[in-house]
Amino acid sequence: MSSSLYQPESGDLTIKYEPNEATCLQENPPRFTWMPAQLEHDTYVLQISSMEDFNDEAVETIQPVLYNLYTPSHTLKPGTYYWRYALLQEGGEHSEWSCVRSFTVPEGLPSTPLPAANERYLSVEDAHPRLWLQADEVVVFRQKLLENNSYCSWDAFMEKSVLPWTKRDYILEPAPYPDNKRVAKLWRQMYMDCQEVLYAIRHLSIAGVILDDADLLGKAKQWLLRTAAWNPDGTTSRDYNDEAAFRIAEALAWGYDWLHAYLSEEERSSVREVLLHRTQQVAFHVMERSKIHQVPYDSHAVRSLSSVLTPCCIAMLHEEPKAHEWLDYTIEYLATLYSPWGGKDGGWAEGPMYWTTGMAFVTEAMNLLNKSLGINLYLRPFFQHTGDFPFYCFSPDTLRASFGDQSTLGDPVSLKTGFNIRQFAGITGNGYYQWYYEQVKAMDKGSQMKFYNYGWWDFQFDELKYLHDYPAVEAKAPTHIEPVKWFRDIGWVAFHAHMDHPEDHIMLLTKSSPYGSISHSHGDQNSLLLHAFGEPLAIESGYYIAFNSTMHMNWRRQTRSTNNILVDGLGQYAGTNKVLNMAASGTVEAVETHKGYTYSRCNATAAYQEQVPYLQRYVRELYFINESYVVVVDQIDLSQPARIDWLFHTRYEMKLDGQAFKLSGRKADMDGRFIYSSSGDLELSQHNEFTGVDIAELEGLDPEWHLTATTRLARSHRIVTLLVPLRKEQPKYVSFFMDDQDHGLHIYFTEEGITHRVEVSKAY
Repeated sequence: MSSSLYQPESGDLTIKYEPNEATCLQENPPRFTWMPAQLEHDTYVLQISSMEDFNDEAVETIQPVLYNLYTPSHTLKPGTYYWRYALLQEGGEHSEWSCVRSFTVPEGLPSTPLPAANERYLSVEDAHPRLWLQADEVVVFRQKLLENNSYCSWDAFMEKSVLPWTKRDYILEPAPYPDNKRVAKLWRQMYMDCQEVLYAIRHLSIAGVILDDADLLGKAKQWLLRTAAWNPDGTTSRDYNDEAAFRIAEALAWGYDWLHAYLSEEERSSVREVLLHRTQQVAFHVMERSKIHQVPYDSHAVRSLSSVLTPCCIAMLHEEPKAHEWLDYTIEYLATLYSPWGGKDGGWAEGPMYWTTGMAFVTEAMNLLNKSLGINLYLRPFFQHTGDFPFYCFSPDTLRASFGDQSTLGDPVSLKTGFNIRQFAGITGNGYYQWYYEQVKAMDKGSQMKFYNYGWWDFQFDELKYLHDYPAVEAKAPTHIEPVKWFRDIGWVAFHAHMDHPEDHIMLLTKSSPYGSISHSHGDQNSLLLHAFGEPLAIESGYYIAFNSTMHMNWRRQTRSTNNILVDGLGQYAGTNKVLNMAASGTVEAVETHKGYTYSRCNATAAYQEQVPYLQRYVRELYFINESYVVVVDQIDLSQPARIDWLFHTRYEMKLDGQAFKLSGRKADMDGRFIYSSSGDLELSQHNEFTGVDIAELEGLDPEWHLTATTRLARSHRIVTLLVPLRKEQPKYVSFFMDDQDHGLHIYFTEEGITHRVEVSKAY
């Protein structure tokens, strides 16, 4: 008799039982996921059938399945299927079967099978190197350099990324924190030192091998062996400083792989032993502690699959059995669950800078998997479309105009974001992406040595790899893009006019996300951002001091820092409880394109429930009219009377006049006006303080201005706001009048003889 099978319910933070009857498949084959049946030693048998009773001859049985996720090695014919799983037990027996779930495979889906585990590594030879170039490619590259020393920008790589390390002193193993208590400044310096170690080992090794240069090889070996002697359980261990640990593990992988033929057997053994130990630390954390195959929302753990497990395991493949196990886990995760932060639309719920970090590492990993193993994960819909996310939500000419944690806050779009999107241009052939890259590269000069660039990436190495591996793509200006882009997977909506001309460009961005305030997201559901004519107007306010600083926790993450509302001074939940973070969510209810305007409707009611349980409904509508001005309609209903604070943040002190507020920027101005408030005129005030932020964190930072428009007490509120961005020294206005003859309020807006009507329900 089969033993019983525990089938726990999935929750908001866990993976789901998929596919199921409601699943709309986006790729073929489907990805199978389920909650683990027990805490450890869970190995499964999976069955897929075209018959609900599993009696057909074509039933497919797959075993052993090592984790609670699986991607088939072949596509399925269009039709309806059924699946179930059971726990494998000793002797080949299995538990009772799970409940049966069905799914439908439609015609025309992208084909994205994953090679079976027993076939993945057959083409990987014992020879090194394996990371980036294979042994035969090294010979060809060397010949190309004899013909042209600038091949793939090799001369720049040598000058800026190789030769400096022949003159630098060796970096010493970082000292512990005072009393082993983390200090932000020392933590950052520690992993910056480790990033430089990675640069030194990787670049000296590659240059030494390709050029067959004894001096460079000797220097690379010394850097590698000195670093391998560091205590793997010391200050650069995963538990002491994970950022440092990631960098040192990757450095050892590149050095071990590229210098393999130049190390003695004793040296290879000693380096591999340390590399295995450091990789095990990360694998244990990912698989046993964070359990991202069960709860996928751990940003660092997910990233470490790309930055550590992929290069380290490829380097040790066929030499350490554990490398196969960890690499299988990594590949299954990337093929099945990635990305937990978005879906087929390519969005990234944590925001554009964490998209930048995530994509930088995962594309490096996928390039290695593709070249070393022939596994092409770029065919998955997410990767085919994810370049759209920065393109629409982090446009190259904008400042302070995107959501989430951003280490570059206030600076131009990150150069690495541009390099990332060029990678997707090479993969997809999308000319818009190439245009984006060229715009960022032209605008963001001199930032390569800034912390958020140099502390993470080397652009000469990026250039070297890309020019070797990918074709040139012709740039295409975005003259016919979608006027409003809805990322349904993450609940972001981007409105654009004239993106192809930065001096004319207007960008309006809003969000109401199912991810709430989890991870690097904020309490900003229903918030908006406005950038026009080269000027940030309604901004993402605050500064990036450090993660968990008072600026981060008490201002940036909180609703009071956003262009949003407070209810009786209270905002959305944005604390440290991940369950409540995910529950503090929003929903995009509609996105529409009409003649003369584009429109969105977002609902953030759930985001306020933890702190304002008497809020019954909060919906914000945005009208972007004539590609010129914005009408904001806020509808708030409560079970008891409350005051609403309507918030707006900008870089400049505003001129307040009755129900109007005006700001003057360097390149553009903006007129704001409260057209209607159901509870009567609003009380306007502004200040330039960052409430709750340690004054020491503000030293040397420019102030910002924060508008609060407060209603009277009421159980229902309707607030209509007009935002008119203006070119500098080119005045205009939008006229309006109201008609409230029936149960609704009709407001007519006119600009240059063109009139549009906005209808607002009355408050009762």
